[in-house]
Amino acid sequence: MKPIGVGIIGGSTSGWAAISHLPAVTASPAYELRAVSTSRRSSAEAAAARYGVAAYDNHRELLAHPDIDLVVVAVKVSEHLELLSAAIEAGKHVYSEWPLGNGLAEAQYLTDLAEKAGVRSVIGTQGRYAPQVRYAKDLIDDGYVGRVIGTTMVGSGMVWGPEVATRQAAYFYDNANGATPLTSPFSHAVDPLNHILGDFESLTANLVVGRTEARVTADGGTVPITAPDQVAVIGTLTGGAAASVFYRGGTSRGDNFRWEINGTEGDLVISADWGNMQVADLSLAGGRGADTTAAPLEVPAPYFGDDLPAGLSRSMAGNVARLYAEFARDLAGGGRTVPDFRHALDRHRLIDAIERASATGTAQTPR
Repeated sequence: MKPIGVGIIGGSTSGWAAISHLPAVTASPAYELRAVSTSRRSSAEAAAARYGVAAYDNHRELLAHPDIDLVVVAVKVSEHLELLSAAIEAGKHVYSEWPLGNGLAEAQYLTDLAEKAGVRSVIGTQGRYAPQVRYAKDLIDDGYVGRVIGTTMVGSGMVWGPEVATRQAAYFYDNANGATPLTSPFSHAVDPLNHILGDFESLTANLVVGRTEARVTADGGTVPITAPDQVAVIGTLTGGAAASVFYRGGTSRGDNFRWEINGTEGDLVISADWGNMQVADLSLAGGRGADTTAAPLEVPAPYFGDDLPAGLSRSMAGNVARLYAEFARDLAGGGRTVPDFRHALDRHRLIDAIERASATGTAQTPR
C-alpha cells in the first residue's frame, strides 16, 4: 500500500514535533515524511538538512505540495485556526495538536469545516493510548475492580510555576492564549479518564489564579499570570461514579500524577513523576479481594505496540506513535476509532462547562 504522505507545520529540529511527530512518522512504514514548514527560513533550512525533505518558511508552500495527504499542525494553539483552516481548504487530512482551537467557537468552526470538506481529522489526545491506560481499561472491562464507584486524579502542569525561562515562554501564563493548565495538562489527563469511565454527566468547578506573577529567569523581571493555575473539578460520570480531579500549575514535592480508580471489588492506581500524563512514564498498580495494598502490575508486551520499535514505544513519543498507527489502520480499513475533531469539540464543551461552573458557582452539564 502506498505510504501516507505527511507534511508537518511546526516541524523544526527542536520542540514538540521533533520529539514526537517526526520520530513517529519516520519510524512507520505506513507514513512517509514529505515536507516540513517553520516560521523562519533558517529553521526551515536546518530541518531540510536533518530530515532530507522539502522545507518551507511559508505553510502555503507546504499545502501546495501534491504528494502530501496528511497535514500535521504542531504550533501554538493561537495559530491553529488559520493553519488548520488553510489545510482543510486545501483538501488535506489534518492532525491537530490539542487543544483544537482557542476556545469553543474556534473548535466548532474547525469541526464544521473539516466535516463539510469531507477530510479525515485527528486530535492529539494521545494519553488514552498509553499502555498502562489501555491495560487498565481492559482490566476494568473484565471486572477486576467490580463496579466502579469513584475516581480521583491529582496532577501537576509542570509549567505555570513561579519561574519562567524567557518572556517568549510566558505565552502559557496568559489566559487569552488558550494554553493553560485547564486546556492542556488537565484536559490531556481527563480524556483517558472519560474514555475509560464515562463522560461527566454533571460537574462543579473552581478555577483559581493562585500565583499572580512569575519571575523571568532570563532577565530577572516578572510577567503577570492570568491563567488559572489551580483547577478543581468534582462531578458524576455517566456510569454513576463520583469523580474528583485537581490540577495545579508548576510541580509538587508530593505526587505529580496519581490517578485512583476505586470499585466494589478492587482498586487500580496509575502514577508518574511527571504531571503531563500523556507523555509520562506511567506505572500501574492494583489490588482486589483480600489484598490490603495496591501492588505493581506488569503491563503485557502487546499493549506497547507490536509494530513499534522498542526505543520509540517506551519514549515520550510512544503514545503519539500508537495514535499514528491506529489512524493508519483506520484509513486502510475505513474505520473511525481515533479521536477526531468532533471528539475535540466535545472536550472543548467540557472546558466550557468547567469555566461556567466556576464563574457561576452552580453545577453544569457539558453540552
